Formats: sequence, C-alpha cells, structure tokens
Amino acid sequence: MKTCRTMLLLLVIADFAALPVLVKAQSLVDVGDSSSSTVDLSGSAATPLPDLTYMRPPQATKLHNYLFDAFGLYPIVGAGMFAGINQVQNTPPEWKQGVDGYSKRFGSDFSIAAVTTTTRYALSEAFHEDTLYYRCECKGVFGRLRHAVISTFVARRGDDGHRVFSFPDLVAPYAGTMTAVYGWYPGRYDYKDAFRMGNYSLLGYVGANISLEFLYSGPHSWLSRIHLNDTHGAPDSGSSPRSTGN
Repeated sequence: MKTCRTMLLLLVIADFAALPVLVKAQSLVDVGDSSSSTVDLSGSAATPLPDLTYMRPPQATKLHNYLFDAFGLYPIVGAGMFAGINQVQNTPPEWKQGVDGYSKRFGSDFSIAAVTTTTRYALSEAFHEDTLYYRCECKGVFGRLRHAVISTFVARRGDDGHRVFSFPDLVAPYAGTMTAVYGWYPGRYDYKDAFRMGNYSLLGYVGANISLEFLYSGPHSWLSRIHLNDTHGAPDSGSSPRSTGN
C-alpha cells in the first residue's frame, strides 16, 4: 500500500513538473495514428518513415531547454515537494528530521533530477538523438496514452526525424539514482536501492509525458493565461511543431 501511494504521488508530482515545458510541446505529425511509422529497437531505422513536417531543433534551443529543465524554477519546486514527502516518510532515516534533514533531502532530490537531466542531454548529443517530446495527432484517449508511454523510450534521429529506441531516455533515470546511492546516500544503500529509485524516476517521466500529451492545448490555453508555461522553444515554421524540453 505504501508503494502504491508513493507511485501515485510520483505521477502527480510529475504532472506538476511537466508544466514548464508544456508550451514547448511539439506536435507529432502522424497520419491518422502514431502507429503509422515504425520504431527500430536496434537503434537504427532500416525503413524509416520521414516526417515531412519535422524540424530538428537547433542546438541553442536544446541547450536552453536543458538548462531550464535541470536548474530552473520548476526543478527547485519539484525537489522541494519530493523532499517534503521524504521528510514525512523519514527517508532515509539517517538524515533525521528538522531543517538539517530537510536540507539534505532537498539537495539530494535536486541533484538526482539534475544528474538525470544532464545525462539525458549529454547522451542524446553523443547519439545524435532528439529526445524532446512530440505530441500525437492521433485520435482517441487510448491511442494518445499509448503514444505518451512509448515515447518514454523513443527519440528522433536524423534530419527526417525517424524514430528509434532511445538509450539515453532509458539510462538517464538510473544514472541519477546511482549517483545518489554511491555519492551521498548512507552506506547501507546499494545498487538494488538505486535501481528501485530509478524505476520510480522512470515512472515519473512517463507521467510527465502523459501530462505533455493531455494537458497542453496551445498558446491560448488556460495554462498560458495563468503564466504556468515557459515561452522558449524551437521556432515555428509553417506547420512544423514546437519543441518541448529535453
């Protein structure tokens, strides 16, 4: 029961954490359904289907998004919320309670998120992948939900934006938790704890993608009107999509 509550909390917080990149959401241009193009899980596309409206974001945009998503206001707020949950659960107990304990938990959660985002950005650059989230233009709740979940492990590659299995997206959550366990967590924690926490982090990333898919409704949405959107993103060009965040 405690694990279920924790997973639900992670999804809720992930939804909140996704707000800064909602305005950067790019439309995934599929013909009728996202299943119209194929993903090569081996990391290369044998018969990629080009997206004629895909516009690869410039390096300046990706770097700007990375810095905002790793060190901006929203990661700070998210770390504060996570630290509060950990404080209530007294995790890890060695850090105790009070201001000192909360400070350690806040620093830990913020650092985990920063390492995760940095790893995803660095590896995506090394693999020449575009790991931004692209919204689905398919119809139906289940089709869009499936697209959001699958996009957790899928990136764009090449000028045509064909889709490939994303090693950076898979590794990044565990890089953050492994760094925490072997960097500053109490000595009794090991790789199994890092893997478990990485699973929660990956689940939170799924929740963030779902938020990007279902909450964003354009620059004139209520989210924009109450200024919960970050306005930077890849430039529009005709029907080309807007970018979402690293």
